[in-house]
Amino acid sequence: MRQLYIFVIMICLFSSCTTDEKDPFDESFIHIMSDTGASEIVVGSDVNNINTYSIYLSSKSLSENVVVTYEITVGNGLKNGVDYELLTKGNELTFLPGIYDMPIRIQWKPNRVDEAKDNTITIRLMENNLGLTMGLPGPDGLQRELVIEKKNI
Repeated sequence: MRQLYIFVIMICLFSSCTTDEKDPFDESFIHIMSDTGASEIVVGSDVNNINTYSIYLSSKSLSENVVVTYEITVGNGLKNGVDYELLTKGNELTFLPGIYDMPIRIQWKPNRVDEAKDNTITIRLMENNLGLTMGLPGPDGLQRELVIEKKNI
């Protein structure tokens, strides 16, 4: 009887193994998030520094460059040169083979904002040359954009 139990257990163990199984995390994607993983962050109106916001490539090693196009939308409450300055120029970043994060830098300047206006900068991932998923895989497209709001402190 004991041998029957061992036989049944072995059948169960070996029948669950297959060579057709897929790694659940094998889809390559590009996403943007804060250092804490958030998609919305706040910058104080008294800040006087340069912040780096990273775009990440989550992929197995690739042999070709990945060119990512993004757009930056600035709310009507922020003024370039007064509230902020975009230090990263253009709207494309290139991931060379072996590189998995690329920076977008914004210099924040101390200036109080009109809280009745839109005081946000949104960095939105648009497309890439390899057709990789933009944002986290799944129907919600999370981490496809990062919203930075400047608030009076």
